[in-house]
Amino acid sequence: MRVLNLAGVGDEIRQKGFLPDGVAWRKLDGTFIAGINNGSSNNGESQKDDPERMVALPLDRLGRILYNHSMKFPCIKYLFNHKVISIGQDENTAWVDVEVTGSSEATRFEADYIVGCDGANSIIRRSLFGDWEFPGRTWDEQIVATNVYYLFEKYNYWDSNFFIDPVHWHMAAKITKDGMWRVTYGEVPGLTRDELIARQPEKFKTILPGHPDPGGYKLVNISPYKVHQRLAESMRVGRFLLAADAAHLCNPFGGLGLTGGIVDVGGLYECLKGIYTGVADESILDIYSNIRRKRYLEIVDPISSDNLRRMFAIPPNEVLEKDEFLKLCKKCETDKDLQQKMAEGAHALNYDFTQHYNMSKSS
Repeated sequence: MRVLNLAGVGDEIRQKGFLPDGVAWRKLDGTFIAGINNGSSNNGESQKDDPERMVALPLDRLGRILYNHSMKFPCIKYLFNHKVISIGQDENTAWVDVEVTGSSEATRFEADYIVGCDGANSIIRRSLFGDWEFPGRTWDEQIVATNVYYLFEKYNYWDSNFFIDPVHWHMAAKITKDGMWRVTYGEVPGLTRDELIARQPEKFKTILPGHPDPGGYKLVNISPYKVHQRLAESMRVGRFLLAADAAHLCNPFGGLGLTGGIVDVGGLYECLKGIYTGVADESILDIYSNIRRKRYLEIVDPISSDNLRRMFAIPPNEVLEKDEFLKLCKKCETDKDLQQKMAEGAHALNYDFTQHYNMSKSS
């Protein structure tokens, strides 16, 4: 939110999204284990309004806000149906050759710098490092993500909930004002997409409070997928930069993928602005690569990995005794200062690249 506020879109995001009350860890039967309160009481009454506090808003709606705001700038153009087929660079320029739908000839675009924000299957990254060079690993666990309307509030759920169970581990988080929830759960590995989808009604009957049949909820969509923890060996190669999923991947539990990508872009903006205005030289882009990779290795990867493992690796009756993070969460219930520090923990991803203005070479 710090980056989005600086971009001038924070107010609209808050208007169209909502402020989650907190995150709780529970047993499969709903029994509360521990949680982090984000500044609201459980009955929804606001205790604190921090402009940098977490906001919940589905990605497609965030994308529409960013699109509408950026279209106010005459220097910005969106070109859809363009596919990068090759890239190149020399001492002064970088370029991409693209295939345009409906045209038999490739079109070339040139720039001082080109940023690959083209997702997990990034053509830019693959062109720079090779198709299979994306260091890291793929989780064995099978994930199924769903969006659903169901009255979780009736069962005293917080806005975000992680359920610890060796078999039926899952997450249930409210994502829209009108009551749509994201329910993401683990499944049996090795099944086909059709088999996983066919198992959804029985899975919901087991994991949702009240154990509803399909008529008791509205399923909006369902998407089985595998998750990854991967990091490109560099986020800069000459005049090409990488950001967000093109540069690094993590599992979705905790929202660090999108958050990390937004912070990448905020930092890269500071670096490119410094070069453009003459207060930094190109070496600040190496600092960008080094810092953002370090943030992934020290924060995003370990925390997101722990968030996933915590749901199934330790028996629920033992997790509060053995998991250091949940011990801190429990302490937060009586330590308001610690509660505030933990609620602000995501800011550790940030980094002020302007401190390297006029000193990039020495850094």
